[in-house]
Amino acid sequence: MTRFIAWGCATVCVVAGEARMGAQVPVPFPGAGRGAAPVQTAPDLSAGVPLYPAAQFLETFDAGKGQQYHLYGTDAPFGEIVTYYKTTLKNSGRVIFQGPLMHQFDLGRFQEDTMAYPPSVVVKDYTWNGQAGYLHVSGTTSTRYKTIIQIVKPPER
Repeated sequence: MTRFIAWGCATVCVVAGEARMGAQVPVPFPGAGRGAAPVQTAPDLSAGVPLYPAAQFLETFDAGKGQQYHLYGTDAPFGEIVTYYKTTLKNSGRVIFQGPLMHQFDLGRFQEDTMAYPPSVVVKDYTWNGQAGYLHVSGTTSTRYKTIIQIVKPPER
């Protein structure tokens, strides 16, 4: 009798699991069926956020809570970019990772209730450990960048 109850329970669990799995609805891949992505233009960073002069705008991503990640690429070495931001922001920032090298400069205080990410400039070395650089593809053109600059401004008020 105990064997029958255990087998019956296993059957019910399997059948219930199959019913639950059968109810799942497939979700389309992000961006599927939307056509070509709109061409992005460089954001206005005139609100006190300096940009390395030779940096090329790559793209913008939604960070949530009204903030965006703005990515820029440059062929300048990581150390040169970090020195530029140390001098320009008059702030030494902090090392986030040693490998690959990442350095963050805070632009303001993080407020968890209104922000998704701390307002900051993050510089990352994409040539670390012999890598060829960050691969950015735009349409049919691909370009590699030694260093990436990520800028997150505080949300608009």
